[in-house]
Amino acid sequence: MTRRFAAAVAALVLAAGCAAGCTTDQRQGAEPPDARPTIKAPTPALQPFYSQSPAWTDCGDGFQCARVKVPLDYTKPSGERIDISVIRLPATGKRIGSLLVNPGGPGGSGIQYTRAARSAFTPNVLARFDIVGFDPRGVGESSPVTCMSSHDLDAYVGLDASPDSPAEINALEQSSKAFAEGCEAKSGRLLPFVGTADAARDMDVLRGVVGDSGMTYLGKSYGTYLGAIYADLFPKNVRALVLDGAVDPAVPSLKANEVQARGFEVALRAFIEDSLRQTGPFASHTADGAMAEVAQLLKRADEHPLKNDLGDGRVINEAWTVLGIVTPLYERAAWPQLRQALSHAFAGDGTDLLRLADILVDRRADGSYSNQTESNMAVNCLDHPYPKSMTAYEKAAVNAERTAPHFGATVMWGSLPCSFWPVKPVGTDEPVRAQGAPPILVVGTVRDPATPYEWAKGLASELTSGVLLGYDGDGHTAYKMGSNCVDTAVDDYMISLRVPKNGTVCPKAP
Repeated sequence: MTRRFAAAVAALVLAAGCAAGCTTDQRQGAEPPDARPTIKAPTPALQPFYSQSPAWTDCGDGFQCARVKVPLDYTKPSGERIDISVIRLPATGKRIGSLLVNPGGPGGSGIQYTRAARSAFTPNVLARFDIVGFDPRGVGESSPVTCMSSHDLDAYVGLDASPDSPAEINALEQSSKAFAEGCEAKSGRLLPFVGTADAARDMDVLRGVVGDSGMTYLGKSYGTYLGAIYADLFPKNVRALVLDGAVDPAVPSLKANEVQARGFEVALRAFIEDSLRQTGPFASHTADGAMAEVAQLLKRADEHPLKNDLGDGRVINEAWTVLGIVTPLYERAAWPQLRQALSHAFAGDGTDLLRLADILVDRRADGSYSNQTESNMAVNCLDHPYPKSMTAYEKAAVNAERTAPHFGATVMWGSLPCSFWPVKPVGTDEPVRAQGAPPILVVGTVRDPATPYEWAKGLASELTSGVLLGYDGDGHTAYKMGSNCVDTAVDDYMISLRVPKNGTVCPKAP
């Protein structure tokens, strides 16, 4: 939910890419254009957007790509339009309709996520649905927000977000102001219109474009918030929504940061307990002792940066070290990488941790970044009210460090640019009810580091038709993360609209 810890699950678990040489003969299950029914728009002024027929073109490996027009400002549908980039993988069997997907963030690319659809969804789902992904407005290929050069982003991401002196606090303040000013200078026209409510309206346009009478949707992480807002705006248009790795809209912004930091502490301890049953990297034989070793590593990196063999000039300080530790906590399958990286870091070499950190912030090998960090901030600052006072952040960081000593300050200070944001927030931190929607399945993982299980409980209870499915596991999100119990329940719901008993908890996968 914060800038630093937003969309890593998509980058960690899924590989984006396009195999060359694919032909239109591979588009199994695609409907001819004239088979698409006309979907009625909420207002006559929006009907041209719902009725548009985008040009779907082959974009490799059996995928089809298109661009869909939407209003920049939904209060002025006859005004400026922007493009939303869309991709789909046609169903391989008897088609029910489309499954719209979002991997999280905000700032995660639905285009990249969908490119990995064959590994991200079960064969049953791939047979029955066109998998449709999109980059939300302001993200990736959809009128992206830009704020800083790659060089400036290196400096910003590497800021000491666990300040120990007034000078370091001042550096955070000045850099956060510069971030906000850069966004206004480069993307000021877009900033008022990249919020989640407008992205949800775009989703309903996409529903019309693909010709579905009801929305079938899978959202992960932040994508659960997007799905909940969609259901609140369009409850009668919901067919089936799966909200996996849930965000609780009712939790105030700084409190959410604190809860998330505690989630990372829980995940770190789970990783350590698993590591103590194996070889290395800790000298201690107890979880508390190993937690203290990690704390000492962070202190060491703060005082004397770790070795960097990448040759890119970056100083592996506490900030980059924290990011490198956090990244593999998103997915249990990445824990062996973290063990190796920590083993090297304890010996003074932070190169492996830096490589892991680059995954989290979507920094490419050539030193360039996607716009994930910038769009994440732009959406969060518009969606949620944040305090304007540095004192409020200092107090919140101190409180967060008490319960999350490894991550509390870093997570808390990550939202500071919102204090200087040039556009007033339009969202409120209030429960989302989605009154009138059919059953909505909310999925939560008990030891999820980024979206703690308590958020899934909260969202499921706030939605008037929420149904909670738990998973007694590790890592961020649950569907297609190793639990046959979760996968079967989600598939049954999406395909047959059968919901599990509210409060069901799937056992930990072997």
